[in-house]
Amino acid sequence: MRTNPRLDLLYAYPFERLARLKAGATPPAHLPHVALSIGEPKHAPPRLAVEALTGALHGLGVYPATAGTPEFRRAVAGWLERRYGLGGSVDPDTMVLPVSGTREALFAFVQAVADVESGDRARRPLVAMPNPGYQIYEGAALLAGAEPYYLDTTPAGGFLPDLDAVPAAVWDRVQVLFLCSPGNPTGTVASEAWLRRALELAERHDFAIAADECYAEIYLDEAAPPPGFLGACRAAGRTGFERVVVFHSLSKRSSLPGLRSGFVAGDAALLKRFLLYRTYHGCAMPVHVQAASIAAWNDDAHVVENRALYRAKFDAVLPILQPVLDVERPDAGFYLWPKVPGDDTAFTRALFETQNVTVVPGSYLARDGLHGVNPGRGRVRISLVATVEECVAAAQRIAAFVRDG
Repeated sequence: MRTNPRLDLLYAYPFERLARLKAGATPPAHLPHVALSIGEPKHAPPRLAVEALTGALHGLGVYPATAGTPEFRRAVAGWLERRYGLGGSVDPDTMVLPVSGTREALFAFVQAVADVESGDRARRPLVAMPNPGYQIYEGAALLAGAEPYYLDTTPAGGFLPDLDAVPAAVWDRVQVLFLCSPGNPTGTVASEAWLRRALELAERHDFAIAADECYAEIYLDEAAPPPGFLGACRAAGRTGFERVVVFHSLSKRSSLPGLRSGFVAGDAALLKRFLLYRTYHGCAMPVHVQAASIAAWNDDAHVVENRALYRAKFDAVLPILQPVLDVERPDAGFYLWPKVPGDDTAFTRALFETQNVTVVPGSYLARDGLHGVNPGRGRVRISLVATVEECVAAAQRIAAFVRDG
């Protein structure tokens, strides 16, 4: 029986590879396992969201609308206005859609907007993406029939893609540009000037920007929240957010990864097409999930408390790790991206086998770039999602592991 041949193009997911890497290793039984691999927040969810969820279970008897409720869209528009100072430019009726977490939406967006039917089949359309980055970007491109184009993020470029190094002929083939700020795994925040440069390229070469901003609310300096693409659009006078769609979720912001709740917002023309796709895609957000989401988006106090917990982890962990590893405090997010001695896969397996701590090899999060070099090689991603005590214990074990060689 025939199946979609594009499925054969997909790489194994990083955590599948990680499971194979750890297979057969037996860590010390006296050391409790500390998982710092998956970016799954472990903080307590806000009570107001939980109460709203349980108070809306009557919604189980209702088919939800794909476009969401007006109340949901207004809550999101209100948050965007507060967070980015958009001056009333977000129309909740045409510029906001609910999604079942950013993961499914990032994937689905490419399926909806990539045009692989027109043009020369020998020169497939491109979907550009940061490297290393979220593997969903790559999978979305491949299953849409497009070709991934990897934009390396390295220390030399401040862990941001060098947009001006991309030839104009390549930009002409790009249909979607994925960008992630704050970055995963680097935690780098793009400046508004950098975002506006991306906007200029999108206008010149007529492609869409899919801005993954799911880490935008986990930043370390309360006085300096990361800028976002909608704010950059407004600053550039593009109040219609032409060619830009941003993706946000409650997974990181509100420690609600299991709620599977997020939104897309931006260019009304793009969202109109995306809504049509989603009507058939079948990912309408349940009414009770929308109720919990409205409560969460309407409240900012719990997010301030959430950020304080992550700051406490960085404050506690970095003094332990910096004497033995080349590691810096990121601008935002909850990841560390240190260089490690030797091969990153060997480091990861040996760390698990001797210290019962799991991290992710950086090479699993990246691909060989234009020069045949994997920019994640020699690094690991450490997710500070466990409790402060567990993160400190893990950091102490990592430091001992490095010192012992």
